[in-house]
Parts: sequence; C-alpha cells; structure tokens
Amino acid sequence: MSGFEFTEAPAYLAALVAAAATYFWRGFGVAIGGRLDPKGRVFEWFACVAYAVLAALVVRLVVFPAGELASLPLWVRLGAAGLALAVYVGARRSIFAGCLAGAAAIAAAAAWLVV
Repeated sequence: MSGFEFTEAPAYLAALVAAAATYFWRGFGVAIGGRLDPKGRVFEWFACVAYAVLAALVVRLVVFPAGELASLPLWVRLGAAGLALAVYVGARRSIFAGCLAGAAAIAAAAAWLVV
C-alpha cells in the first residue's frame, strides 16, 4: 500500500485543529460584534451575501439537481419552485407553508410520473 496510512492520532489532531479554528473565529466575532452597528453597511453587506448564496443554492438545486431529484423533468422542478414561491407570498411570507407546498408538489409529481 502506498501513500499515507491513516491512524487515529492524525484524525484526532485534525478534529482539534478544526475546533480551535472554529472557536477562534467565533470568539473574534463576539469580540468585534459589539462594536458594529446592526443597521450599518457591514451587516447589510453580509445579509446581501447570505441571500445571494441562498439563491444560488436554490437555483443549483432546481436546475442542476443531484440524486433522485435529477430524474424529474426540469418543468416539474420549476413548477414546484414557482408553486412554493406563490404559496410563500400568499401565506404572508410563511417559509414553512412555501417549503411544504414545494415538497408536496415534488412528491406528487414523482408519484404521478413513476406510476
């Protein structure tokens, strides 16, 4: 066998390094978080980036899905996404109602197309 042989010690070391890095950045965020204006430009920028990442993930999931979702036609996935958006807006911006409607549409379409 060539290459690295993994033992338990490097795995524990990697977990400790990852935990230390995570807690360092969390502590750094707490230290500077009190000094930032929650309605300022920095928070506004972070909110915009978060929404952009979420939108990109949703588009990737609908247009380029993986797994069983890829077996459904694009028009089904787009229709379910449209229905989820319509229910979300119609239910006074209820994320739960929108997600439930989208999931139900996907499940119903999958059951109908498989039969």
